[in-house]
Amino acid sequence: MVAPALRLALHDAVLASRRLVIFTGAGLSTESGVPDFRTPGSPWTANKPIPFEAFIASAEARREAWRRKFTMDDSFAGAKPSPVHRLLADFVREGRAIGLVTQNIDGLHQQAGTPAEKLVELHGNGTYATCLDCGMRHELHVIRPVFEATGRAPRCEDCDGPVKSATISFGQRMPEAAMRQADRWSREADLFLVIGSSLVVHPAAQLPLVAKANGAALVIVNREQTPLDPAADLVVRGEIGEAFAGLSFQEPKDRGLAPSGL
Repeated sequence: MVAPALRLALHDAVLASRRLVIFTGAGLSTESGVPDFRTPGSPWTANKPIPFEAFIASAEARREAWRRKFTMDDSFAGAKPSPVHRLLADFVREGRAIGLVTQNIDGLHQQAGTPAEKLVELHGNGTYATCLDCGMRHELHVIRPVFEATGRAPRCEDCDGPVKSATISFGQRMPEAAMRQADRWSREADLFLVIGSSLVVHPAAQLPLVAKANGAALVIVNREQTPLDPAADLVVRGEIGEAFAGLSFQEPKDRGLAPSGL
């Protein structure tokens, strides 16, 4: 249970911010039915992503990667944006947040209405695929029936290059443009709000410290302890939906709280 005083401090800090940057991880989407990597019994245990080097080197690995991809897609096919996804989208659309950075690959921020130009997906997006040679986008609803009928990993219809889910696999280079934008927003923030991230995956986990070093307050909302809790100005531990329940766009009244005063 989230203590009322902590929930109030969280809400006031968010509403007082004028240069809010939001950073989300898997813990946000678990409340929408998307499994995370670290929960015991997670389907990811049996369907671990294939490392990038193996995907490139082996046709068999590419076939297995696509089998696992579609198995995992089926495990959360009914996932919908949560009230918190929608709340965050509202904050971005209304200009209360300068940007949203996510480690998630499920596309739920887009479904909730977060504008593409204000969203950075550090680990890519699993709702479509791209050719690794020419970059052409490929849709999963086209790829899947052919894969299931033939058992062959997809090739690009334009250049015949290997097609891969548009996620960043282990061993694959991080998207440079996305990292630059995330770093830029982090340096501009007056409040850096972490939601549902374990903050153990680098280089993404460095962004809260970049923001902190440039004068931002750091707030972490997560079910479990994170390595950056000692650096945070406010830590709210508990269910994410509960932590944000009741938050609206009404300005805080006479509570004297601002990000710099946490």
